[in-house]
Amino acid sequence: MHSRSIRQLSAVVLFVGLLLAGAAAAFAQTDPLPSWNDGAVKTSITDFVVRVTTEGGADFVAPEARIATFDNDGTLWSEQPLYFQFQFALDRIKALAPDHPEWKDTEPFKSALAGDVKGLVAAGDKGVVEILEVTHAGMTTDEFSKTVAGWLATARHPRFDRPYDQLVYQPQIELLDYLRANGFKTFIVSGGGVEFMRAFAERAYGIPPEQVVGSSGVVKFEMDADGKPKLVKEPKVEFVDDGPGKPVGINRFIGRRPIFAFGNSDGDQQMLEWTAAGDGARFMGIVHHTDAEREWAYDRSSHIGKLDKALDEGTTKGWTIVDMKSDWKVVYPPAQ
Repeated sequence: MHSRSIRQLSAVVLFVGLLLAGAAAAFAQTDPLPSWNDGAVKTSITDFVVRVTTEGGADFVAPEARIATFDNDGTLWSEQPLYFQFQFALDRIKALAPDHPEWKDTEPFKSALAGDVKGLVAAGDKGVVEILEVTHAGMTTDEFSKTVAGWLATARHPRFDRPYDQLVYQPQIELLDYLRANGFKTFIVSGGGVEFMRAFAERAYGIPPEQVVGSSGVVKFEMDADGKPKLVKEPKVEFVDDGPGKPVGINRFIGRRPIFAFGNSDGDQQMLEWTAAGDGARFMGIVHHTDAEREWAYDRSSHIGKLDKALDEGTTKGWTIVDMKSDWKVVYPPAQ
């Protein structure tokens, strides 16, 4: 082959290579879910969004009705080995202990101070309520928010040695951004405390406080000694936003049935059923924790985030089941 022909062929090969590289780069830039592996799960999400946002299409949904609800613990961030809010409460017990010497001999505080998980489990729901009452009440809502912010700034997860609010799921952050870019309004609907989640939800997820629905305690309006109004948290449960409470909370605080809902446990089953029962296109998703190396693997027998009946129903009814190990390229964002 003549040298001129070789040069021409090389130029063609180089040109094609540049085109392919450019196409790959363009795709990488336009892929709305880069941390999700390609496959049926990712496609189910993007296909649904295209269907409900295409004007004139059979499944088009007006922007005001594009409501997406997400559980928090185990769906937007990790929840093992203890729910993060409960870990906050245990750390608060230790911080308050010098003012309560009687706790050394009184359950459930004795177990909390000793880090005795079995003792805490044995204390049951009554013990959990006692700990939450002591650590979440008797202060103003502003004081509580500052306390949570201070804990998030200093506490570290025992396994990953990272701040708890850095253990959010990168694929889910991308999903939230993708939905909002397509006219969805995104809400947290979680069994966690509403004021606890509001302390970080906007920074961590881009979800403002008014779009956080959670369990709540009684709050009382008072005037302080200087005549300034304040809201004081009382040791009484007002509303539990878990299980059957989730559809109730959605109705009470959002006022629209979601068309898109994501959870990870049996505590989310009723929210997913409520979403599925609406008219038109619907998306129901479950995060299945299958990655013991990068996160945890648990479901039916777990004491945290038990996924049993919802997994069976989701499989039977064709809900989207996310296999964390195979469907997510990464779990957490890069360490900061």
